[in-house]
Amino acid sequence: MSEPTGLRARKKERTRDAIGDAAVSLFLEHGFDRVSVNDIAAAAEISKPTLFRYFPTKEDLVLHRFADHQGEAARVVHDRKSGVEPVTALHRHFRAGLDRYDPVTGLNDHPEVVAFHRLVFTTPSLAGRLTRYQLEDEEALAEALGEGIRAHLLAAQVLAVQRVLARTNWQRIADGRTAHDVHPEAVADADQAFNQLP
Repeated sequence: MSEPTGLRARKKERTRDAIGDAAVSLFLEHGFDRVSVNDIAAAAEISKPTLFRYFPTKEDLVLHRFADHQGEAARVVHDRKSGVEPVTALHRHFRAGLDRYDPVTGLNDHPEVVAFHRLVFTTPSLAGRLTRYQLEDEEALAEALGEGIRAHLLAAQVLAVQRVLARTNWQRIADGRTAHDVHPEAVADADQAFNQLP
C-alpha cells in the first residue's frame, strides 16, 4: 500500500520545518559560523545527505523562513482590485503587515524574531543570500508591473523601500523599544516612503 500524496507532502514539510527549526536554534545560540552542517544533522537526527535534500546550502537553513514571502509583492500586484494602482496596493499591504506586527516588516519585538533578524543582518553570507532572494522578488514584481525599464525601476524602488523600512523598524526595536511604541513612526515612515514612489 502506498502512502497518499497529501500525507507524504505534509510529512516532508514537517521534516523540513523540524530541520530548519533545529538549525535556527543552534545558530541563535552559537552563531552562524560556529555551527556546522554536521551539528545540525545531529540535532535534527538525520543524515547529512538527507539535510541537503531539504536545504541545498547552509544559508537556506535560515532563509527558508522568508520563503512564504517569496514573490509576495508580485502576488499583491496581480491580486489587487480593479482600479487600484500597483503602488497603492503594495502600500496598503505593507501597512496591513505593520498592523499585524508581521516579522517581515521588522516591526515585531518577540525576542526570537529580533535575534533572528540580527543573525540575518549581521552575518555577511546570510545578508548576501537574502539579497539574491530580493533580486528574484524584484524580477517577479517587474514582470507583474509590465514591460520595459519603468517596470524594472519601480520594482527596484518598491523593494528598496520595503527593505529600508523593515531594517529601520528592526533597528529601533533592537535598540530597546517595543513594537507597539515604534508602530506610529513605522506607519508614518511607510506613508512617507510609499508616497514618494511614482
